[in-house]
Amino acid sequence: MRQLTSLDTQFLAMENARVQGHVSVLGTYDPMTTSGRPLDAALVRELISDRLHLLPTFRWRLAQVPFALDYPYWVDDGTFDVEYHVRELALPSPGDQRQLAEQVARIIGRQLDRARPLWEVYVIHGLADGAVAVLTKMHHAAVDGVSGAEVMSILLDDTTTGQRDSTPTVAAETFPSEVEMLGRGLAGLLRQPLRVLRAGPTTLPHLDDVPTIGHLPGVKAIARSSRLLKRALPTGSNGAAVRGRNVVAPRTRFQARVSPHRRVAFGSLSLAEVKTIKNTFGCTVNDVVLAICTAGLRAWLDERGELPTEPLAGFIPMSVRTAEQMGTFGNRVSVMIAELPTDSADPAERLRRINESMRAAKERHRALPASLLQDVNHFIPPALFAQAARATSRLASVRGINQPANVMISNVPGPSAPLHLGGAKQRAQFPVSGVVDGIGINITVMSYQDSLEFGIVVDREMVDDPWPILDALRAGMDELRELASRHARA
Repeated sequence: MRQLTSLDTQFLAMENARVQGHVSVLGTYDPMTTSGRPLDAALVRELISDRLHLLPTFRWRLAQVPFALDYPYWVDDGTFDVEYHVRELALPSPGDQRQLAEQVARIIGRQLDRARPLWEVYVIHGLADGAVAVLTKMHHAAVDGVSGAEVMSILLDDTTTGQRDSTPTVAAETFPSEVEMLGRGLAGLLRQPLRVLRAGPTTLPHLDDVPTIGHLPGVKAIARSSRLLKRALPTGSNGAAVRGRNVVAPRTRFQARVSPHRRVAFGSLSLAEVKTIKNTFGCTVNDVVLAICTAGLRAWLDERGELPTEPLAGFIPMSVRTAEQMGTFGNRVSVMIAELPTDSADPAERLRRINESMRAAKERHRALPASLLQDVNHFIPPALFAQAARATSRLASVRGINQPANVMISNVPGPSAPLHLGGAKQRAQFPVSGVVDGIGINITVMSYQDSLEFGIVVDREMVDDPWPILDALRAGMDELRELASRHARA
């Protein structure tokens, strides 16, 4: 048995009737394998069953501690009902991208069954171009962006044969009884004060750096007092912590409570062109991605008369997974809040400001404990996790309470070589993430071969059509490409 960390548990606690805690990947594939077999649910079921020993997250079942006395555990069942988890459906004619996106939005709007391993795979036929789409849905409590990519690397192959080592026997664990879990919970209850004591000295001085709570009333005062106390102690640091400018998210339509329903749009941009822009202006690929998102959101909001005079704020997840932690799954993430200069009409100035903002944010981020997001949760007893998440959700609709950010933007590096699913070549791989109360739009980017694949998820009640946002991102890319071209000719 493996106990979830407080951060893993947070992704379970955040779920309610309106918020889902899973992440997904939408792949499109050739309809036939190189051996001539059709790509269907039967093939995917065989593939997953053959690689059962390599997919621990697909075998894990959740074992809750009675009365939520401690964080829950993963139990390795050793097997699963593959017929239940791998499903098949077809789009009606003509099977265009919008119909696929609508079907994906319906699927991600449904929560995973916690009585089973927390994943599902949907094989979707009927696409107009003859491709087959495969949507893989996994709970964020088991994987983050990097470990989710590790799962996909197990399912996909860089060869058409897809040969793997022979399947060893997986030793199944006996699912624990309520009495056993109660005993574990009581032991965990005794450890709770020790967790708080260990986390306190490094966590409290940085409490206002935690994006999920830093904007709440009283948090900044606690953090300031803790920093003063730390400096006053004989063992305290004499140096000042690296503190950046306080980024405040202006109010937009996305800073409200979400509904249970989603809308999705997805598309590709040229990675080579993004790298040309990066090299021309001496910034990073991530800076260019943020500049594209900034330009797109600025244009989309401005067209609707909703562009704030202040710059937007982006919620940027960052992996803190070390080389030794690769293959351990779970969550090893931190978050940065970065300014998105939507207040500027000049694309060159926006890119420069993003580059400066990200450098400052990274410098500040390096000064923070890598486990900050995990340690801060130790101050909340596990039994109160869900209540605390619900209370934070209610604050998302309260006027006068600043939200941490306007938009979530994540950039996950992906494979540069073509991949195959059971011998069927993958054409594209789009990330599909989620939204939460107070941040009703998510833009996730994943590289694949020579493309950057964008997945946009919005709350259905906030945006009636997300495809114009994707069009605005493409226009932002065109603007930067022309800027780089002019710069090269100068």
